[in-house]
Amino acid sequence: MKQVVIAGCGDVGSALAERLRSRGWKVYGLRRAPQALPEGIEPIVADLTEPARPANWPQRVDYLVYCPAAGKRDAELYRRLYVQGLQHVLGWLAESRQKPFVLQVSSTGVYAQSQGEWVTENSPALADSDTARALLEAEDVALRSGLPASVVRLAGIYGPGRNRLIEQVGAGVHVSAEPPQYSNRIHRDDAAGLLEHLLLEADADELLAPCYLGVDDEPAPLHEVASWLAERLGVELLAEGPGFGRQGSKRCSNELARESGWEPQYPTFREGYAAMLAAESR
Repeated sequence: MKQVVIAGCGDVGSALAERLRSRGWKVYGLRRAPQALPEGIEPIVADLTEPARPANWPQRVDYLVYCPAAGKRDAELYRRLYVQGLQHVLGWLAESRQKPFVLQVSSTGVYAQSQGEWVTENSPALADSDTARALLEAEDVALRSGLPASVVRLAGIYGPGRNRLIEQVGAGVHVSAEPPQYSNRIHRDDAAGLLEHLLLEADADELLAPCYLGVDDEPAPLHEVASWLAERLGVELLAEGPGFGRQGSKRCSNELARESGWEPQYPTFREGYAAMLAAESR
C-alpha cells in the first residue's frame, strides 16, 4: 500500500486525498483542524510554521504533496508557510531517513508577463512581488532538496465553494473588453486530478519534468468569461463603474501536462462554470 502525506490538506488537498484513497493508497492529511479532513484520511495535527515534528508522523512516507494555502497575500506569512514550512517537513523526513517523491504546489503568479504573452514552464518567472519571490524560493527548496521532486504551478482555482466571480457578475460589475485581460484558471477537481496523475506517473517510474503548469485548455479574456456568465445569470455587465482591479495579462499553456497524459475534465471555463451553475440550481 502506497503511503502519501498531503501537507496542507485543504480544498485541493482533500479532493486529492479522496482520489488516492479510492485507489487503495493510505493517505495522511496534515492540517491544524483535522475535523475538516475527508472520511478515511489519517489526520496529522500540526502547524507547518512550527519546527517540531508531529508525534504521529508516519514511519514510512512514499510521497509528499506540499500544498498549503496562505489564505491572504501577506509576504511574511508566505515565507513562513511556503518556505520555512517546507523546510520543516523536509527536516522531519530527514530525521526519519525517509526519501519520498515530493510534489510541491506553487502558482502561476510567479510570472510577470503582462502583455498577453504565452507562458510555458520554460518562460522566465520574474514576478517582483514579495509573495511571488517566496513561492519561487519554496520551489527552489523543493527542487534542491536532494529528493526526487516536481513543482506544479496552478492557475486561479475555481469550483465548489469558490463562487467569487459568479457573485461579482451577478451583483453587477464592469469589465473592459479592450485591451483584453487574459486570465488563467483551473477547476478544483482538475487541479486534484493533475496532482493525482503526476503521482501515478512517478509511481510507475516515469521521469517527471521539474515543473508543470496546471491550467485548463483556454486562457480567456475576463470580459469574455464575465459576459458568458452574465448571459446565463440573466444579468447585464455594467457599461462603466467598478471593475476587477486586475493588472497583468498572460496566457499559460498546459501543453506539457497534456503531453504527459493528463486531460482536464473541464477543458474551458464554460464546462466548469456550467457545472457549478447547474449544481447551484438543484
